[in-house]
Amino acid sequence: MTILVTGVAGFIGYHVAEALLDRGEEVIGVDIVNDYYDVKLKEARLDRLVNKSKYSFHKVDIACHKATAEVVSKYERIDRIIHLAAQAGVRYSLINPDAYLRSNLMGHATILEIARHLPKCRHMVYASSSSVYGMNTKLPFSVNDRTDAPSSLYAATKKADELMSYCYSHLYGLPQTGLRFFTVYGPWGRPDMAMYIFCKKISAGEPIPVFNNGDMARDFTYIDDIVRGVIATLYNPPSGSHDTAPHRLLNIGNHKAEPLMRMIELIEIALGKKADIDFKSMQPGDIKESFADIDSIFDLTGFKPETTIEVGIPKFVDWFKEYEGI
Repeated sequence: MTILVTGVAGFIGYHVAEALLDRGEEVIGVDIVNDYYDVKLKEARLDRLVNKSKYSFHKVDIACHKATAEVVSKYERIDRIIHLAAQAGVRYSLINPDAYLRSNLMGHATILEIARHLPKCRHMVYASSSSVYGMNTKLPFSVNDRTDAPSSLYAATKKADELMSYCYSHLYGLPQTGLRFFTVYGPWGRPDMAMYIFCKKISAGEPIPVFNNGDMARDFTYIDDIVRGVIATLYNPPSGSHDTAPHRLLNIGNHKAEPLMRMIELIEIALGKKADIDFKSMQPGDIKESFADIDSIFDLTGFKPETTIEVGIPKFVDWFKEYEGI
């Protein structure tokens, strides 16, 4: 297969591309490589892919339809797309909303238009987010729950992506699956995520900010489990029917809400150093708890997460110490 992977310099995109290449698939990677966080980390990920066979990379802004279409036009053999490029981060959406409108809305629309004109495209898997559940208090979060009350602009753009994708599946018969990711972590992870921030501050002897006075929980999902789920989904496109669009939404998570303070405890153990905790109130746009109902993706692909935080967090910390030279 020939697979277009957008956001290939990103955390999930890099890992997915590497796994596909190791399976012998052809991967065309695109990424703008912006400076939302340290570009050196993105370049280091790309460097690990560059010498693999059947891989090509193009630096392009997916919000620019013309430039992206010119790249993709060279590869009409593309038969699947994994669209992961987006402006990430709930809190950053309070500071720079334009970045979300451009990347998450215009960029998603660009990939949809390109996908529907690719003659061999059989399936597009795209990244949504658990943030679409907003302030929902029913746990675990089910794909059948209402998602019309987002608590951040980031969440609103991801919900809009789901609606746009459904429309394209309905109008043009483009098979699509939206994956609602739940707090992905692991080696080569993003430095704007809590786990990375905590490791860096604890290592430096600085206080760590812990919101809602620590009364929070997340469905922490290890990157290796995420990659298996993404690829298994890619190979299982929805079919649709005369009255049903070939579009579906799936949660992909660890199916366990872990207390934030337990995550901090495991980081302390792995680093061999206690945290100086600065308790704070809840931040705007944040949610208290996330917990994924993964019955749908299990029924479709047999996906079952294998990595507990007791195993995954020490692996992340080991990578963090090596990468940061600690």
